[in-house]
Amino acid sequence: MKNPETFDGKGSTSFNQWWEAVTMFLGFYPETNNRQKIAWLGTLLTNTAKAWHLNRYRDLGDADTWVNYVAAIRAEYRNEREVADTQLKLGQLRYQGSIRAYMTEFQALNNFARATGEGLREKVDMAMPDSILDMRFNQNEGDPVDDEGFLQATYRAGVQVEKKKALKQAKEAMRSSAPTPKSDGRKDVPKGKGNSNDTQRNKETQRSYGHREDTRTNEGKSQYNRPGRWASKDAALTGVPAKEQEEYFRNREDCWRCGRPGHRTYECFSFNTKHSTALPPAPWKTSAVSEGKRKRSEEPEERPTAKQQKIAAVETMETNAVAPLWEDSELDF
Repeated sequence: MKNPETFDGKGSTSFNQWWEAVTMFLGFYPETNNRQKIAWLGTLLTNTAKAWHLNRYRDLGDADTWVNYVAAIRAEYRNEREVADTQLKLGQLRYQGSIRAYMTEFQALNNFARATGEGLREKVDMAMPDSILDMRFNQNEGDPVDDEGFLQATYRAGVQVEKKKALKQAKEAMRSSAPTPKSDGRKDVPKGKGNSNDTQRNKETQRSYGHREDTRTNEGKSQYNRPGRWASKDAALTGVPAKEQEEYFRNREDCWRCGRPGHRTYECFSFNTKHSTALPPAPWKTSAVSEGKRKRSEEPEERPTAKQQKIAAVETMETNAVAPLWEDSELDF
């Protein structure tokens, strides 16, 4: 390591920066004794600072100690204005996401500011976010006794908070990069704002089988709401008991409105079901021929009574009998 620069004791030279370089240099040579330290430091002094060193040596000689020498030179040349500026910077220092960077800068500034005790702890606590303070309180039952223990506890808490934050970010990145499920082709609809047709369809499915859409032709496209047809399935099934609807659906009848074959639900204009349940008339107009056919198809076939059968038999016998001569004579006219 390179030797520190010389110090002349003038106001233009920063004593604090020079003394920091001296302290770091001596840290590489811990085996140096106090007498050697004082002698070596004298070689770095010039001008008025050199004169101050020689005068002290003449007064104390070998009785001087390193601790007393350091206190004396700091008291002689420390710039009080520079100390005040350093203390202000120390109070404004804030945690910026790296506990290691904060502690390094804090120690460098505090070498000049010399904050200790409650003043030091207040500056650190004001600089830390709540997450680090909470972590430090959880890790330690009581406050550390000395300043060094306090700084170490704050550092460990900051490391844990930063690890937790990094893990959370990694998990979020993993979830965002995961493949999304394949779409079924339908547009996404916000929760609670579903399509009205889907909502109606769900309700119809829950009520009964007969309420399912009659879309068995034309590739599944709805056949309702066209000329000569019902406007909707609900309108077509109005008046049809749910039990009959379920029966027609289960038996795969052509029409789920009347239960008869030959037509679909959307075009049914029957007045009643095959179980004789009265139905409301269709809203569209039909021809007289169609109405006649519909009425005849809906009227139940009447079986002849026993009396009617006898009369029919007599009429048949009379028809097959030989006609009287007077009737034949009338045919001649």
